[in-house]
Amino acid sequence: MRRVQLFVKRAADFVIAAVAILVLIAVPVLIVIPIAIRLDSKGPAVFTQDRAGKDGKVFKIYKFRTMRIPEESLDENGNQLEPKYRITRVGRLLRKTSLDELMQLFNVLNGTMSIVGPRPTLPYQIERYTERQRGRLNMRPGVTGWAQVNGRNDLSWTEKIEYDLEYVENYSWWFDIKILFKTVAVVLKSEGIEFKKNDAITAKDVPVAVGTNEDNGGEQE
Repeated sequence: MRRVQLFVKRAADFVIAAVAILVLIAVPVLIVIPIAIRLDSKGPAVFTQDRAGKDGKVFKIYKFRTMRIPEESLDENGNQLEPKYRITRVGRLLRKTSLDELMQLFNVLNGTMSIVGPRPTLPYQIERYTERQRGRLNMRPGVTGWAQVNGRNDLSWTEKIEYDLEYVENYSWWFDIKILFKTVAVVLKSEGIEFKKNDAITAKDVPVAVGTNEDNGGEQE
């Protein structure tokens, strides 16, 4: 039964993503946003980042750029600015409305992500998982998920993983529908946007290339 549910889930993901992309091009949101990003700051409109997907397999996630490029992210002394000071004007609006995540519809289309599922984490972080926590990797990562509608970035990653495990262990179509409805409410309220809680999983003692991942201070979901 679960295998059938997951097959239908993947089919629904493909159809929803394909239709959404066509609509967003026609509107034309997926055309206006890249133009606005390029007019507001230097650099590409879209960035890619390595994330850990199903079974820990690394894939490239797509997202609209919301932060300044490295060359534009230094103070007068040549030191890197704090992440909150490097978010662009357009980027701030995109984050507030979650429109920066729209590019992940292409991840859904190519099968590396699902509409609903545990949010994909950075590869180095899964090396810190316990055996039980690795259970969150048993399903495709999602654009939204159970943790995102129960606190989002107000939660630490350890707390998010507990919600993710609950989702994986109790998955059903109705669970996905429930999460989608709750997602709308969370986005409209602009809740949990800023990343607040580091823990043993997200601690920055592993070198990360500046400018390749919105610096962890940007996109930790």
